Amino acid sequence: MRVAALQFKPVKGDRVESERRLLALLERLQPPIDLVVLPELALTGYLFSSRDQILPLTEPSDGPTAQLLAPVARRLGAFVVCGFPEREGQTLYNSALVVGPDGAVDSVVRKTLLYSADVPWASPGDQPYRVIPTPAGTFAVGICMDLNDDRFIDWLTGAQPDVLAFPTNWVDEGHDIWTYWAMQLWETRISLVAADTYGTETLDGVTTGFWGRSAIIEAAGQPGGPMTLLRAAPAEGDAVLVAQLELPRARQEGLLA
Repeated sequence: MRVAALQFKPVKGDRVESERRLLALLERLQPPIDLVVLPELALTGYLFSSRDQILPLTEPSDGPTAQLLAPVARRLGAFVVCGFPEREGQTLYNSALVVGPDGAVDSVVRKTLLYSADVPWASPGDQPYRVIPTPAGTFAVGICMDLNDDRFIDWLTGAQPDVLAFPTNWVDEGHDIWTYWAMQLWETRISLVAADTYGTETLDGVTTGFWGRSAIIEAAGQPGGPMTLLRAAPAEGDAVLVAQLELPRARQEGLLA
């Protein structure tokens, strides 16, 4: 499976400029490609103090983000996964949009395990997880904190998608997150395509830094086998990562080779 992860930081408060910059990054991708993963809340930024603050940026699943990504998915012949603030009726979710190779919305995945920054505005996801087939393999979607949820890891272990598409805005707390991500999936035989943001956001006088360092990590072919870091972005700056995943692929190196 040929996959891509885009590390990206939107211009908070400027949707038009954020879209322009994101589309310029996406133009660097060329077919054939099977799966493209963009960050959590990719076009809005992450920190909002209240429902009222984020409400003007929320959208339905067939809204501006779906319309923006439809021609990209068609051009690449790929599934494109992108985080966005979803509005369904009066309920708001931190969600990921899955656009299929035909440009139509395939599905929406809602973040189940909320981070403290989500709580002021988002409701927890209320839908079952699902495995999405592609001609090259299968994938599932988890959003940031979902990778900390034992229930989600248990589901992944049983469902056995080939790849986890992972939109995230992972907060930098000074830890080696590549190893942590790999450890969370170590027993599952599932590869990881993690698209993160970077830099900082300030809300109510408090500045939060993000990990950056988006990554494509390939799983071994056996439970508990090694995980291999195939591609990695720097801590700062937009980046496009592309790799060919072998599904599955037995390796003999250490946890992160």
